[in-house]
Amino acid sequence: MQASSEMQDFAHPTLNQEITAIGGHYVFTKENRIKIDNKEVLYYMGYAVLDSSCCGVGGCAYAFVPGFIRQWKYKKSSVDLPISQIEPIHDPLVQQKIGRFIKNLEKIYQITFR
Repeated sequence: MQASSEMQDFAHPTLNQEITAIGGHYVFTKENRIKIDNKEVLYYMGYAVLDSSCCGVGGCAYAFVPGFIRQWKYKKSSVDLPISQIEPIHDPLVQQKIGRFIKNLEKIYQITFR
């Protein structure tokens, strides 16, 4: 399984905290780690509600995948959020494999990669 060598700090969002966006809000409800080909993947489950848009109302549930975990919660941000070192996943074939795994595990169909 290939991935980029680019490492990034990722501040873990607070779960169950509503975040206001332009057309509504979104919430991360679950943080999970899974092993795929001996690499650990971080992902979040969440939902978005579009309730302040000019085009009507709606919503969706989704998974968000920051990437492979390289260092788990190794420091804190300036606002006291844990930070992990993450390797983003750019390879479409690897994204498809991880997406299928999460879809089967969570019964969700919308998956976004960082």
